[in-house]
Amino acid sequence: MSIVDWDDYDGQFEAPESVDVRPRVSGYLVALGFKDGEYVRKGQRLFKIDPRPYQAALDQAKGQEAHDVAALANAKSQADRGKVLLADHAVSQQAYDQLVANQRQAEADLAAARATVQTNALNLSWTDVLAPVAGRVSDRRASVGNLVAADTTVLTNIVSLDPIWFGFTGSEAMYLKYQRANEAGTRISSRVRSNPVEVRLQDEPTFRWKGHMDFVDNALDPSSGTIRARAVIDNPTHFLTPGMFGHLRLLGSGAYPALLIPDQATATDQVREVVYVLGPGGKVIVRQVQLGPLYGGLRVIREGLGPNDQVIIDGVQRVRGGIEVMARQGRISPPTIAPAPPAQGYTAPLPTGAKPASGPDA
Repeated sequence: MSIVDWDDYDGQFEAPESVDVRPRVSGYLVALGFKDGEYVRKGQRLFKIDPRPYQAALDQAKGQEAHDVAALANAKSQADRGKVLLADHAVSQQAYDQLVANQRQAEADLAAARATVQTNALNLSWTDVLAPVAGRVSDRRASVGNLVAADTTVLTNIVSLDPIWFGFTGSEAMYLKYQRANEAGTRISSRVRSNPVEVRLQDEPTFRWKGHMDFVDNALDPSSGTIRARAVIDNPTHFLTPGMFGHLRLLGSGAYPALLIPDQATATDQVREVVYVLGPGGKVIVRQVQLGPLYGGLRVIREGLGPNDQVIIDGVQRVRGGIEVMARQGRISPPTIAPAPPAQGYTAPLPTGAKPASGPDA
């Protein structure tokens, strides 16, 4: 049957966006717009700073702007008249140059006044402290009546929840395994985003949370020999929260044909992994095999066995190669594993169970 290996990792959920909300202007808080711990929308007003001083400053700036508009109009009119008088030699060149300079100064004063209006309008708008991202808000760190300082006072914190990140670390050996598989073309894709993952929480028996790989760091940590990685997990109900721990499984191979036998049917012959096969005349044959991972309680045999081989699955400790045994037919139960989702790019679907196999008991 076709088998797909999964690699297991422990990790922790992280918020894709975690923002400390700070005021952009200083002042006294006059209103709150949320309840502690609730989910807030992006752009929702969280706090209100007393706007009256900033409204007064804006009105004053607008008044100065109107004054400079009138001054520019007067300076332009005088410069236009001076140009006509200069053509009639009624004023000197020096007097005309002064009128032109007065007009340019009035234009500069008006530009500065308009910039001041924009600045004060921004300050007034910043008296509404808005949520920069959608997510779950923490408790308020300041109450109505408190004085808050611009860019200094932390008012609250917001973390985004859907989707949510799952961060974990892998060994250098595992990183090399994936890179070699990518080169050989046995992975789903060379793009890390294509690789599906599943996560279960500490109290969950199955991997119910689905997602995909999103990021692998660009360097290994020289002190630990590990590399950081991250998956993106769907969290539409906001059940998952940053800081929670979980177990992640990641596709570790492409689909490959393998046989499944009980793990107790394998043995170690010095440096070899072997199984005992029933040969002609009831003689035991030692067969070297390549073991794979446990799959639903059964051991994967990648190489060394054929579908028609009769494997001794019980009483292995009492048999040796070349001896004759009296064997009776046994039965291998199907692997107890939940079906995995289909993986894009594989030539065979992930297994949902194993066909019952039989083997002799020694």
